[in-house]
Amino acid sequence: MKATRPRRRWPRRVALTLLVVLIVLAAYITGLYFWAGSRLQTTDAFSDYDGRPAAGAGTNWLLVGSDSRENLTPEQRKELHVGNDEGNRTDTIMVLHYGESGPYLVSIPRDSYVSIPGHGKNKVNYAYSVGGAKLLTQTVEQATGLRLDHYAEVSFLGLVDVVDSLGGVEICVADGGLHDEKSGADFDAGCQTMNGTQALQYARARYSDPNGDLGRVKRQQQLVDAIAHKALSLRVLVPPWKLVPFMSASLDALTVDPDTGVAALANMGVKMSDPAGTTTVPVGSEPYVSGVGDVVMWNESEAEQLFTALREDDTIPTFDSN
Repeated sequence: MKATRPRRRWPRRVALTLLVVLIVLAAYITGLYFWAGSRLQTTDAFSDYDGRPAAGAGTNWLLVGSDSRENLTPEQRKELHVGNDEGNRTDTIMVLHYGESGPYLVSIPRDSYVSIPGHGKNKVNYAYSVGGAKLLTQTVEQATGLRLDHYAEVSFLGLVDVVDSLGGVEICVADGGLHDEKSGADFDAGCQTMNGTQALQYARARYSDPNGDLGRVKRQQQLVDAIAHKALSLRVLVPPWKLVPFMSASLDALTVDPDTGVAALANMGVKMSDPAGTTTVPVGSEPYVSGVGDVVMWNESEAEQLFTALREDDTIPTFDSN
């Protein structure tokens, strides 16, 4: 009598195992999504006002680095070399645009001399100090002609914590190094891994830079690029013990407008990781203005070309100064 072969059950077992894995993975992702949503900190960043620019093509974010010291201990202020200035201003201002064209990351020098609604002309970062996020977004919209869709702000300490949660980021320092006593930056030339404190010192240095604030803008762009690339690497996204601390630090560091959710934030992070272009608003001159100080005057013709391209979701032009 011919013996019967046992049924081969491994295909069923493999399918069942895969099903269980997918269910667990879906539950993990769903749980992270709702957990992240519950942790988002928001602020009223936009207001409807007469003369607000109409919506253009694509999506525009205003990304802001706040220089507030109010949540820092004296020890932290000393370690981070941020001084004891009171009040809130913006150390970093960037517009991220994406649509059919882009993504493009455009830095607005914080000393840009612009009209601030209700306050005459002053440095653009003054708008935040006297009117918070709402006045800053209105000032940027009026100066650029761009309607902003989203707002995201990170503090000094938040930036430090985000970089530390990633285990540091790699930054390549230009020839000659960077040594700035006021910011604490003390880096030799070459590529190196910086922790959160070092990254902040690197991005804030300007007094030893012959290009002043414009040199700092380029380092800020460099740091943003380094954070975005590492954050979206598989070594951070895949292991929960890497991803969860990074997400937790980022959520603690960020403040967004109420209409920005987790999905929009994730999309913004993806766009920032691979920009088609990074630039700075073209500068015409850097004069001294009585009662204000050294300011940055835009090259009006070139700036308008840049903002027109962003409004129309077109390829941004390149300029010799950038």
